[in-house]
Amino acid sequence: MKPYSNALIATLLAAIATSPAMAEESRVDYKPAIHGALRARYEYSTADGKGRFQMRNARLQLSGAIAPSVSYFIQTDLCDRGSMKILDAWGKLGLWQSLALQAGQFRLPFGTDCFRAPGNYIFPNHSFVGIEMNNVRGVGAKLSYTFTLPGSTLSLDGGAFNPTSITDQNVWVSTLAYAAKAQLSTGNVTIATGFQTIVPDSVRTNLTGASVNWTCGHWIVEGEYIYKHYTHNRHKSTHGYNLWADYHFPVKAGVFRQASFQARFDGMTDHSTAVRDSKGLLLTNHPGRNRVTAGGTLTYLATRVRCDVKLSYEKYFYRRSVTPAMGDNDRICAELVVKF
Repeated sequence: MKPYSNALIATLLAAIATSPAMAEESRVDYKPAIHGALRARYEYSTADGKGRFQMRNARLQLSGAIAPSVSYFIQTDLCDRGSMKILDAWGKLGLWQSLALQAGQFRLPFGTDCFRAPGNYIFPNHSFVGIEMNNVRGVGAKLSYTFTLPGSTLSLDGGAFNPTSITDQNVWVSTLAYAAKAQLSTGNVTIATGFQTIVPDSVRTNLTGASVNWTCGHWIVEGEYIYKHYTHNRHKSTHGYNLWADYHFPVKAGVFRQASFQARFDGMTDHSTAVRDSKGLLLTNHPGRNRVTAGGTLTYLATRVRCDVKLSYEKYFYRRSVTPAMGDNDRICAELVVKF
C-alpha cells in the first residue's frame, strides 16, 4: 500500500474517532448491572393444619446501556415455586428529552402494588389487586414522557400489547390490549391513576384504578383501588382494594440494623380470570374475600445487599356459602429475602 494511502486511512480513522457521535458513545459504560432477589419461605395453614416450604422466587436482572439513548433490561425467575420463567426482556430508545420508546416484553403500565419486585414486597404475599386482579405482562410497545415541575414530577405511560399470553407470541390477532398510567410525585405524596383494557379470553375486560402513597418520617401508608368491568355483562364487575401501613425504625440487634411492623387490609369481590363453564359463561374462580395481615421484619443492611427476615399472619374472611380452596385461608408465613 502506498504511503499516501496509509496517511489517508489514518486521517479518516482519527476523524471518525473524534466525531461527536463516537465521542458521545465513548462516554457510555457498557458494563451491565446485575441485580436479583431470593425468597425462601415456610407457610403453615392454621385452618388446614398443613405446611410447606417454597423457593418462591430466584429473580435475576440484567440491565445496562449500549448508547446514551439506548438501554435494555432482562429479568428471569430461575425458580418460581419450582418453575423457570422469562419475565421481562425489553429495549428502550430515548427519542427526545424525556420522551422514550420501549418495546419488548414487560408489565403493562397500570396499577401500583403489582410493580413491586420481590425484593421490595412489604408483605410476604402480594395483595389481591396486585396478584389476582392485575398481574399482567404483555408483548408490545409503549411511550413514556416525564414532566419535571417545580417540586413535582409527572410521568405518563401508554402502550399497546398483544392480547395473548407472553408464552403465545405466534398468534395473529385482530384486536390489541391497551394500558395507560399517570403518576404524580410531589413532596412526600405520590398519586397514580390509569386504565387497562385486555382480552384474556374472548371477553374484553376494562380496568380503572387509582392509588395514593404517603411517606413521613418512619411511616409509609398506601391505598389502592381497582374496578374491573366485563363487557357484555359476562360477569358482574369486580372491586378490589388494598390499604396498608409500615412503620420502620433503626435497631442494633445482632446483625440487624432495622426493624419494621406492617398491617394491611385488602380484599375483592367475586372475580373471574376468563375461566368458562360448559355453557361458555364466565365462572367466579376467585370468590370474594377480605383479609387482615399483620407482620414484622428484621433487616440486615450492607452497601449492596439487603436481607429481610419476615413473619406475618393472614386472617381471611369469606361468605358463609364459600368453601375456601386449600391454602386460601388463615396462614402464618415466615420468609427470608436476600436482595442484591
